[in-house]
Amino acid sequence: MLPGEDGVSFAVLFKFHHALADGLRALTLAAAILDPMDLPERRPRPAEPARGRVPDVRKLPDLVRGALSDIGRALDIGASVARSTLDVRSSSALTSEPSGTRRTAGVVIDLDDVHRVRKVVGGTVNDVLIAVVAGALRRWLDARGDGSEGVAPRALIPVSKRRPRSAQPQGNRLSGYLIRLPVDDPDPLARLDSVRAAMDRNKDAGPNRGAGAVALLADHVPALGHRLGGPLAAQAARLWFDILVTSVPLPGIGLKLGGNPVTAVFPFAPLARGQSLAVAVSTYRGQVHYGLVADAEAVPDLDVFARALTEEVETLITACGS
Repeated sequence: MLPGEDGVSFAVLFKFHHALADGLRALTLAAAILDPMDLPERRPRPAEPARGRVPDVRKLPDLVRGALSDIGRALDIGASVARSTLDVRSSSALTSEPSGTRRTAGVVIDLDDVHRVRKVVGGTVNDVLIAVVAGALRRWLDARGDGSEGVAPRALIPVSKRRPRSAQPQGNRLSGYLIRLPVDDPDPLARLDSVRAAMDRNKDAGPNRGAGAVALLADHVPALGHRLGGPLAAQAARLWFDILVTSVPLPGIGLKLGGNPVTAVFPFAPLARGQSLAVAVSTYRGQVHYGLVADAEAVPDLDVFARALTEEVETLITACGS
């Protein structure tokens, strides 16, 4: 628990390993300590089979071979994606040797501003929020002298495969879309149009198909495989994508903790090994909350990127003439 600068408010940090829970599952776990909410009663769901049992040691060789085979297939997917995007240049600012230290920042944007842009250009709120990240990256790269010309990093956009009302099962139920962030395009509306078109193509193909779709490693590798192939999976992240941009859905009602209203919820995404920046975003009570996680040594100027997010929203509003 962290005290606020005003001496009255405070922040609570929840931390889950991504092997335990994806975004929706993490929300379910965090909700267990929040004040009870008056929600409509649901019909009980059938109990799922027990997980996490110790495997039969007699089957261990087969489990090992199967796990390694799954890891190999997952790495083949990553290599294929990398080959298909060789014409796309990332930026050295998005890669780094891990220092073991983290820097975080939060940005608040008015959701009404996002809707103003969406109503003019079409698409979804998520399209606008991703385009804002692309524009902020452009500003940030130019500000630090790295330059944005020719830069179109691959962004992994996680997609939940949970069915409605199924946030309870443990672990991950994720796939993801891969899109190129048009960082090199100087036109903010053209950037948004590119993001929207890429997301539409991925949605039409579905989260498990199409050139831009990639099933996350957690979906293909059993628990034993994670233990054996963790280092390989970390290297695969570099092959698959340059930056993670994820959206975490939140309930539309106000939350409380110990009788105190929750005024803001900042999600923080896991930072893949060898990458310097990850972006998570959620909407809550009329506001958009960007949660930023960066390698502290690679990104000492995270505050510059944070300001760039706000500036990009203002630029989009001006470009829309609203």
